[in-house]
Amino acid sequence: MGKLTSEVMDNLTSNDNSQVDFCSLINKPIELYVFIDPLCPECWSLEPSIKKLAMEYGCYFKLRTIVSSNLTNLNYHASKKTEKLAKLWEKTASRTGMSCDGDLWYENPISAPSIVALAIKAAEFQGQRLGSKFLRKVQEYLFLEKQNISEENVLLSIAEEVNLDIIEFKKDLHSDTANRALKCDWSLTCEMDVQQLPTVVMFNRGHDGDGLRVSGLYQTHVYERAFFEMLGQKVKPLRKPSLEDFLCHFEFVATKEVAVVYDWSIEQAEKELKKLVLKQKIERVPVKYGTFWKYINT
Repeated sequence: MGKLTSEVMDNLTSNDNSQVDFCSLINKPIELYVFIDPLCPECWSLEPSIKKLAMEYGCYFKLRTIVSSNLTNLNYHASKKTEKLAKLWEKTASRTGMSCDGDLWYENPISAPSIVALAIKAAEFQGQRLGSKFLRKVQEYLFLEKQNISEENVLLSIAEEVNLDIIEFKKDLHSDTANRALKCDWSLTCEMDVQQLPTVVMFNRGHDGDGLRVSGLYQTHVYERAFFEMLGQKVKPLRKPSLEDFLCHFEFVATKEVAVVYDWSIEQAEKELKKLVLKQKIERVPVKYGTFWKYINT
């Protein structure tokens, strides 16, 4: 691994939703808030764009993920909503390239969404890096594996998989502290007048003016343009690591994520990924829509 790549990957917060601290000596001028619902397929589909922004411009911004599940109807388990939700997931997956299997709503529907939000806050108490890994794994269990992530035993399995302190996690999951942290996220959602998920809000710490809000799911260049506007200048992206190093760090990514981060077509991304399969560096993981790729730890 080259010097630049080593520095980049050593400082890359795992499984983004969080900031990439490529340039530790720079006082990051931009604060970037990402408002999400962990059960929302469009929030899941924002992942490729967040990864690309973080890889290319992470030295300029600090990112904070805000859980805004209160914006959605939490009665997901109501039978009359099953067909509607399943169709929404399938349509979103087909449109965005980030697989989400709507059959979950028929086979293993979410029974208590509020505990998922509390679990994410509990994981964050153990550090932003682990909190980000936990959120990502929650989304994988939900959208790809069709698991009921509102069951405590599933949440504990995820916590164990991302190496959280299980005893602390169980204690925090049912604590007033987690409730207060979640209420703070909800208050911030209202304070910033977020009406749609996902929403990205940017502030320049050096300016007293209003922030810039991008509501809804768009292609990456829309968020990039908003970032440049808030920064007040257009800056060159940092050099990205090799594809192998990228896979080594993130461990499990979609073809869509690779394509967006490296500015490739899906076909070109598949071609480059297959080269790593032949080298026995990664393995292909078929999902309902598209493909994910898992790094092989040796």
